[in-house]
Amino acid sequence: MAEFMTENAADLVHVKVAVQDGSDGRDTGLVVVNLGNAGAEIYMQPTALDSTRWETTLTARPEDMTISPYKLAALAAEVTLASSLCTFLQFKSLEWDRMSGMHDGQ
Repeated sequence: MAEFMTENAADLVHVKVAVQDGSDGRDTGLVVVNLGNAGAEIYMQPTALDSTRWETTLTARPEDMTISPYKLAALAAEVTLASSLCTFLQFKSLEWDRMSGMHDGQ
């Protein structure tokens, strides 16, 4: 995560890794991106335990939001950064999976 945050405009968003243990005590890998320009969050996590594929969930807002074009551009930048982070995490999962040899090319 630090690698991504250092190489990208990480000051655009607030990102945290949630401490969340699965039923067997393993970390489930939940990452939360706070969208400051929308009052919402994006959750990202592997699609399943030991999966190399990641998915995102955009939280709901309680009401409609009317914003200026500039605020919309700032929100778009936050969402783009979140997408890039999720892609980065998926790549790192694939890389780790290949190096570990756990799935033997599956």
